[in-house]
Amino acid sequence: MVTFEIVNSQEKARAGILRTSHGEILTPVFAPVGTQASVKSLTPAQLEELNTQLILANTYHLSLRPGEDLIAEFGGLHKFMNWNRPILTDSGGFQIFSLASSRSISDNGVNFKSHINGSDQFLSPEKAVEIQEKLGADIIMALDECAPPYDFDYNHQAMNRTHIWAERCLKAKRQDSQIMFGIVQGGVFPDLRTKSAEYISSLDFFGNAIGGLSVGESKKEMYSSVKIVTDILPYEKPRYLMGVGTPKDIVTAVQLGVDMFDCVLPTRLARHNSAMLKYGRLNLVNASYSRDSRPIDESCLCYTCLNFSRAYLRHLINAKEMLSATLLSIHNIHTLLELVKDIRNAILKSQFDIFAEEFFSFSRKNLEL
Repeated sequence: MVTFEIVNSQEKARAGILRTSHGEILTPVFAPVGTQASVKSLTPAQLEELNTQLILANTYHLSLRPGEDLIAEFGGLHKFMNWNRPILTDSGGFQIFSLASSRSISDNGVNFKSHINGSDQFLSPEKAVEIQEKLGADIIMALDECAPPYDFDYNHQAMNRTHIWAERCLKAKRQDSQIMFGIVQGGVFPDLRTKSAEYISSLDFFGNAIGGLSVGESKKEMYSSVKIVTDILPYEKPRYLMGVGTPKDIVTAVQLGVDMFDCVLPTRLARHNSAMLKYGRLNLVNASYSRDSRPIDESCLCYTCLNFSRAYLRHLINAKEMLSATLLSIHNIHTLLELVKDIRNAILKSQFDIFAEEFFSFSRKNLEL
């Protein structure tokens, strides 16, 4: 039985348990992104060793290649990629608007050309649900329309269309074992965010997501938009801030009442030779690390930090060895997973206010690492 239970809260911050068909998710939670049914450079076994609770897979990419029907033949995504823990799939809307070479949008859906081979494709709300049901994810998303954050007219139109599509997605849903989230849109405009949050809240979604942020707006505008929305969304339902994954953003959003996060950032930074720290980053290309015997973070207990020096990691990068991306991905994901675990523990102890104050105090010091 799928349920969401808030086990403790402190002001707006919440610690919960989201029960799915493939196990419990302790919230707040961070989900690494596995766009092509693979978290880049890591095996499922390595993700399990990191105690990853949830991963995100991409509906748009998997529908185009290898196709949802083929994945369904293998028994769904869990069996196809040998991952036995919860999976979330997005609706594909963001990728259509950001990747498709051409598109035309109407209330019926989106006609677009595949970025892979230019073939004609069509995605409707009903089709988005059908694809995700065939993929077999535990958490699926309603189809939404993304818009540039500062275009009011476009955001107003996209918000209205997102609302129409949300209702159609709910009507199209057939699988009781899957839970569906609606998505709030509205750019950086308070009145649109308010209207969208109220409308999506009125629908019978299991949970609610905040979309259309971390796409070029300022941090102040992002946090303001999140606050507007979380003040309106139903308290008893899980809240998911899509595409956000820096430590500061996670701590701030938890303060505002968010439970779930995903982002490509930890693996993308790893492929670009950067290590995440709770209060900053290391660019391991720098020559200053060539003889540095310290781990990335002396307080970190991940496999990478327990076994390898900054000098070795820099050597791998300079030698263009694939292992560098793996080791940095392990560390970066571990950093975010440990962060949300520490946040949860602080909320459970009713000490999150102290945790957040200390976190932001250290962040402001801009420590040299």
